[in-house]
Amino acid sequence: MFGIDPSFITSLVQVILIDLVLAGDNAVVIGLAAAGLASDVRRKAILIGILAATVLRIFFALITTQLLSLGGGLLIAGGILLLYVCWKMYRELTTSQDDEHEAQEALENSDTNADGTVAGRAPKKTLRQAVIQIIIADVSMSLDNVLAVAGAAAHHFEALIIGLALSVVMMGVAATFIAGLLHKHRWIAWIGLLIILFVALRMTLEGVGAFVDIPAIPFVYTPHEVGTAAAAAAH
Repeated sequence: MFGIDPSFITSLVQVILIDLVLAGDNAVVIGLAAAGLASDVRRKAILIGILAATVLRIFFALITTQLLSLGGGLLIAGGILLLYVCWKMYRELTTSQDDEHEAQEALENSDTNADGTVAGRAPKKTLRQAVIQIIIADVSMSLDNVLAVAGAAAHHFEALIIGLALSVVMMGVAATFIAGLLHKHRWIAWIGLLIILFVALRMTLEGVGAFVDIPAIPFVYTPHEVGTAAAAAAH
């Protein structure tokens, strides 16, 4: 209908949800790292974190798609890394929301629980300690984001470009808003987790399929997709 490939729409929806969930998750980590700072330097640390995450997403987008186009072992490694991302997200979603609340207060710089402090329960730290913690987290989470988007886009190069551009925009412009949205509506994060799990399994199977014959698995893996996806990412 209207000449639009349904699989492109499916990939694009997956990409958008992944961007939404991982941008919010990254913002929460930045907020947690900045929560222990004095109020006069907290905003500086958060700004540094968001800018670093934006730049890192651009950097990883330039190299990751080319690496994944090589297929085989790199696809397996990418899939395993995303499975680890799923485990981290699951742990975050099933633990206490107290830390996340502290992060949200730090991001919004407001006393949302009316206890007289902004992120007052967080352990104190220096700006240098917070920035180092933020940069280390940004490197990992930016790579996770780019890998997940590349995997979800599959052989749809347009969805890949839209997803990578959207991840940069979401992190640079709307990260704090998205973190608040996910804090209020946890079900969005659960849907994102399931999508990333699906992408991780598909990416791993495509990598393994480059070495051994694997029978087709409906909606997850078809043998011919490996070469198609690799060719699309290389252009």
